[in-house]
Amino acid sequence: MTVVIPTKTLANGVKMPYLGLGVYKMTNREEAIQAMRKALEIGYRAIDTAALYYNEEEVGEAIRTSGVRREDIFVTTKVWNSDQGYDETLRAFETSLKKLGLDYVDLYLTHWPVEDKFVDTYRAIERLYEEKMIRVPGVSNHHRHHLEKIFAKANVKPMVNQVELHPYLSQEELRAFCKENEIAVTAWSPLGRGGILQDDAIMKIAGEVGKSAAQVILRWHYQHDIISIPKSVTPSRIEENAQVFDFELSAEQMGQLDQLNKNQRFGQNPDNFKFDF
Repeated sequence: MTVVIPTKTLANGVKMPYLGLGVYKMTNREEAIQAMRKALEIGYRAIDTAALYYNEEEVGEAIRTSGVRREDIFVTTKVWNSDQGYDETLRAFETSLKKLGLDYVDLYLTHWPVEDKFVDTYRAIERLYEEKMIRVPGVSNHHRHHLEKIFAKANVKPMVNQVELHPYLSQEELRAFCKENEIAVTAWSPLGRGGILQDDAIMKIAGEVGKSAAQVILRWHYQHDIISIPKSVTPSRIEENAQVFDFELSAEQMGQLDQLNKNQRFGQNPDNFKFDF
């Protein structure tokens, strides 16, 4: 089974797949490589990693041994909080590129908006973009006020903002602001870390359309023009998550899912985050 995953055209014309494989917590080398190869085999063309995930080498190896051309795969990685700042970010990028074993990265993101550093971090990302080391400059976990601070200093606006987003945290205001500024939104934890799969309303819609709860949620993202990067190492789950482009949710079903928002986070808030590791 191969799936053709549609792409979203970003502000600079680069096409980014609407669905990618997130590889957070994939630390078992063989398992990680197998999962990525499986995803590429069935039609995934985007892999989302980060320095923090400690698996950039595995991402590079999976790409090289997949039989899929490098230019057909959209690779995202991120600069971790302890490496932020202008020069530090440039150095962190070099390290990531070397680990990935690639000549360029498709999308490079600030992982979290570290106070007093995230603007300089983005300026370094902008420089990498100007030097054609990356195809798309972006950020993650940035609220509107973070983005506005970047706009004040940057020549090129971020083209992607990756944030926690799912029916319990629909981020409507942030999505509208990003749309206005031609920033594509990517959802991390699009399934709410699994915490929303048993929701009655979602289960009911899944029954109506003959799909799983996860497929319904991923389709909701797609119909809202949101890119998603569900993570899984289970082959059947990786396959299931990709089968969301062969059905449609009605306006009524979309509305029911929209009503589930309760601004509930399963991860940290970008205004008040703390990582002790």
